[in-house]
Amino acid sequence: MTAAPGVREARFMLLVGTEKGLFRVRQGPGPTHIDGPHLAGFRILHTAQAAQDPRELLAAVDHPVWGSHIHRSRDGGEQWTTLDAMPQHPPQRFPQSLNSVWHLAWSPDGERLYAGIDPAGLFASDDRGASWRDVPSLNEHATRAAWEPSRGLFAMHSICIDPRDPLRIVVAVSAGGAYRSEDGGASWHPANSGVRAENLPERYPVAGHNVHRIVMHPADGRRLYRQCYNGTYRSDDGGLHWTEITAGLPSDFGYAIVCDPLDPDTVFQVPESSSHLRATVDGRLRVFRSSDAGRSWVSASTGLPQQHAYVTVLREAMDASALQPGHVCFGTSSGHLFLSRNRGDQWELVAEFLPRILSVRFVELQE
Repeated sequence: MTAAPGVREARFMLLVGTEKGLFRVRQGPGPTHIDGPHLAGFRILHTAQAAQDPRELLAAVDHPVWGSHIHRSRDGGEQWTTLDAMPQHPPQRFPQSLNSVWHLAWSPDGERLYAGIDPAGLFASDDRGASWRDVPSLNEHATRAAWEPSRGLFAMHSICIDPRDPLRIVVAVSAGGAYRSEDGGASWHPANSGVRAENLPERYPVAGHNVHRIVMHPADGRRLYRQCYNGTYRSDDGGLHWTEITAGLPSDFGYAIVCDPLDPDTVFQVPESSSHLRATVDGRLRVFRSSDAGRSWVSASTGLPQQHAYVTVLREAMDASALQPGHVCFGTSSGHLFLSRNRGDQWELVAEFLPRILSVRFVELQE
């Protein structure tokens, strides 16, 4: 795709976090270029780009020996340094105050950095990660007794901040449910109305849900999409109420869901088989797309393997680009990275046999 005369072409880079380090995939004029692994040997659980400086990147990493860290790059990912301070619970609250950092998110003005961790907790930094404070209004919420670990993790994730109203924040707990704040985190309320929880004694509990991922549309903070242990959902009021939109999908289970940054009614989801198998339904790697906010779904999977592809696409392993219209990317547990340039009408294999892919993020730069 060629830029119009006099218009600088937007280039983008994909940050691909894997079990063995971070890879950078550069797209633009000319061939695709892949370099890495950076932070070799670390699990890259999540990455974030600073709101005010696109060359500043953060990576939440974990290592079985050296533990959990946050690394910063100020040059687009060439060089990395380790932050000294880490978000963690006070001693004695849990057997281990920090297992891993699962999610990083900047406020729209770039003044505050949030981190979601395991054991489930939300933390904030007002000095770019030099120090952290916990958010007791959520971490000590009255419903916390309903929270519990889920399949090996107990994490706060999916930190969604409304760019038009940064006091409005929605987060998720696995397992514990979604919570929303209308006052910048001073108070929090469960946000699970209309969401079923088949694994709990009460089918529609106030809290305790196993949320796999929540995404907020960047142009309309009232529009949210949510993938749960049981079902896919949409909210039109910032998480106050949820409508199930699973009908038309081959499964109610999955991890990855993203919305088109340019169209709040377009959403992509990767269905997987039951919580027992946790792999693509019928061994077919399919992306389902809805153009009407989940009222109907179609398989948008041309170019993807349709037999014997028993892989998983994890919660942070899918992203959609705000700068490059129609660009969607996801990575698999088998280390395969796929890209569509036309909202899923056609997919291309960008990389294969990388380590297990844990996270994917478009980093968009203007050159």
